[in-house]
Amino acid sequence: MDLFTNNAATDNLLPYDGEVIYHGILLDTKEADHFFNVLMQKIEWYHDKSVIYGKEITTKRKVAWYGSKDFSYTYSGYTRIATPWIEELLALKQLIELYTDSMYNSCLLNLYHSGEEGMAWHSDGEKDLVDNGSIACLSLGAQRRFDFKHKQSAEKKLFDLPNGSLIEMKGETQKHWLHRIAPTKKVTEPRISLTFRQMK
Repeated sequence: MDLFTNNAATDNLLPYDGEVIYHGILLDTKEADHFFNVLMQKIEWYHDKSVIYGKEITTKRKVAWYGSKDFSYTYSGYTRIATPWIEELLALKQLIELYTDSMYNSCLLNLYHSGEEGMAWHSDGEKDLVDNGSIACLSLGAQRRFDFKHKQSAEKKLFDLPNGSLIEMKGETQKHWLHRIAPTKKVTEPRISLTFRQMK
């Protein structure tokens, strides 16, 4: 397992079957903290829900779903309807589009209150998303580890995501790799992830 901690943009971080590009730190600490505080106040956060083995689970983690129109997005057994953009999300979207050379029409936000909240292994391969499209993830707040695991070989790649950093998944990544945010008791501060997406 490799732990990647570089702060500069780099080529593909995956060895095969997909593309994960680390674009480095886009926002300095002051800028990242500013957006973090604004989003904490202005985003319409709610506890996420999922259906696991027929049972409804409400997460401690909070989420929000925004978009250019009222996109419906179904995952984990629930359908969410996008809320219209706020000014700060549009500003971040435009910044990220410059770095990734891709256009996004939606954003799924996750709020982790501490390291004890995470995200289980999954792929973002829902039918609502553009096939092999770009998903750009901006991290604000506490540094967390982002893990990838190949669906067949089980090979793992582990990456640290600092405050203000951007990582991009594209190509066949979702078809061949799972990813997660692993829980940890070492992190006590909150983190917001903004995953800008391309809906059909």
